[in-house]
Amino acid sequence: MYRRNEGFFMERKSFDELYRDILQQKIDLREPLPPEYDPLHLDCLLHPKNYAPVFQTTQFQNCEEEIKRKCIQSCLFEAIKEEENGKVSIDTEKCTGCGGCIHSCKPEKLQGSRDLLAVMMALRKKKGEAYILAAPAFMGQFGKEVTPGKLRSAFRILGFDGMVEVALFADILTMKEALEFDRHVRKAGDFQMTSCCCPIWISMLRKEKWMDHVPGAVSPMIAAGRVVKRLHPEALTVFIGPCLAKKAEAREADVADAVDYVLTFQEVNDLFEAAKIDPKTLPERGRDHSSRAGRIYARTGGVSEAVTKTVRQLRSDGKSIQVKAEQADGVSDCRKLLERFRKGDSDANFLEGMGCKGGCVGGPKAMLSAKQGTEYVNEYGNAAKVKTPLENPYVMQLMKELGFDTVEALLEDETLFTRNFGKEFSDN
Repeated sequence: MYRRNEGFFMERKSFDELYRDILQQKIDLREPLPPEYDPLHLDCLLHPKNYAPVFQTTQFQNCEEEIKRKCIQSCLFEAIKEEENGKVSIDTEKCTGCGGCIHSCKPEKLQGSRDLLAVMMALRKKKGEAYILAAPAFMGQFGKEVTPGKLRSAFRILGFDGMVEVALFADILTMKEALEFDRHVRKAGDFQMTSCCCPIWISMLRKEKWMDHVPGAVSPMIAAGRVVKRLHPEALTVFIGPCLAKKAEAREADVADAVDYVLTFQEVNDLFEAAKIDPKTLPERGRDHSSRAGRIYARTGGVSEAVTKTVRQLRSDGKSIQVKAEQADGVSDCRKLLERFRKGDSDANFLEGMGCKGGCVGGPKAMLSAKQGTEYVNEYGNAAKVKTPLENPYVMQLMKELGFDTVEALLEDETLFTRNFGKEFSDN
């Protein structure tokens, strides 16, 4: 409740109400914030990078001890802690944006970060071009009739200069991971862990001390952002996807040069509704650059399938060890997979983990169920003109433009597509 000077009580509006009212232009941000709204909420919306991907809409000191305890225990990465004064706080550095605490918070005092207002402001102030980086899970999210070409038209209306499919960069990362596998998995007992595209899985591997077995590859999101900024240094880059954790990944110090903002599919849908844009009615602006391999990254098993086929193409003589993959999706199953592997109960040499059930299509901010999302991803993958990145002329053309004369040159790269995760996968 909020006490006004006049002496009566006024109910303070929620974070979500403030967000909606701003989008519906019920509030003029050039004017002082009306007293029924919380200034902290407005600051979270205007400056999302100053807060964790999950933040408190109200303080926790009034919560029952059992609720506090469940909230703290729900965080796999120990980002939530109780301070001496009884308040519960979220560590901005440790929060991965997995969203587990949001679902376990019965009083609903936790919210996922929203970058939409900050993106709209950045668009108005941009110095160069602005690009949407669309995650491979985007097909079907905004309606069955909304094609990639119609989405491009929608974003053009909003002020973006183009939309880049991140699946094209999944193609490039597939080649890099296949090369890493061929270089390091040489005998029985050797193994490689992926997927670089899932920040929750990477955070789990960090916590469980498995990073020495992760090849030094950035995620397709980071690769896309870096390449766009290499080609257009003043560009504003905005990633869209179903994942809250991507907001945390984009802020990590060693890759923070790539993506300026991350919007979830739900935020994008909010933007379309606020701007009264119906993408399915718009003209096509068609481009078709990614292979099937890059497009199926969005669902469980997609990375394994893509890398397996690419390894076979790279070493068609059959002498090299082939990929024997095992996958897990969902945090619980990922933990079980790692535990089984630690005990020696798996003979896989390529482990793929996805933090959400179904893979990226099962992300917490998707517009569809994981089953529906998977169907759309498979359909889009099957429609690709080429099946693997090695067959994709656009990949080869882009790599030459970036200075890579051969596929193998990806192993020597230290700027665009590489992260220094551990020592085992570095050249000795």
